[in-house]
Amino acid sequence: MDLKVTTLDGGSAGEISLSDEIFGLEPRGDILQRMVRWQLAARQAGTHKSKGRSEISGTTKKMYKQKGTGGARHGAKTAPQFRGGGKAFGPVVRSHAHDLTKKFRQLALKHALSSKARSEDLVIVADVALAEAKTKVVKERFAKLGWANALIIDGASVDEKFGLAARNVPHIDVLPVQGINVYDILRREKLVLTKAAVEALEERFK
Repeated sequence: MDLKVTTLDGGSAGEISLSDEIFGLEPRGDILQRMVRWQLAARQAGTHKSKGRSEISGTTKKMYKQKGTGGARHGAKTAPQFRGGGKAFGPVVRSHAHDLTKKFRQLALKHALSSKARSEDLVIVADVALAEAKTKVVKERFAKLGWANALIIDGASVDEKFGLAARNVPHIDVLPVQGINVYDILRREKLVLTKAAVEALEERFK
């Protein structure tokens, strides 16, 4: 698969050949859904907690005699049916994460990249280096290129000035290639890869 390479100024910088094993697959929604679910589950804090009956501070004195009152039998005010009692089967601190094999996660990333290539929402740029960290300059270039909602992936490290200039632009995310992930790819309309990012990805999946 051959794609044109552009520059941040909107000029042409030749062409690049992309691996069909990474960018040319038939995207499968079930694989992408499982991967997004795995990412979002791992992000959940799991710190929600309510007190159970054994954790409530309250008297355990028997409220009234066992028989003869005509009411239900109770032994403590900490029972869930009473005001101020413990919650029955309430949430506890736990991890929401579940397992996905490394092989599956790699496959899901390939499908996400392929989905952007198939929908023609994949853009390759020569680099994203800037002479000065000016958000105004970056916004003007993004508007010229039509990047209103995009994920930009640089090489091993993001150009410092570009990162500073782009971080205040709404709906624009900038990540180094190590941070590329399925969820962020799918949540943005455009996927922008530098040539360094493409080389790193092809080396990663070699």
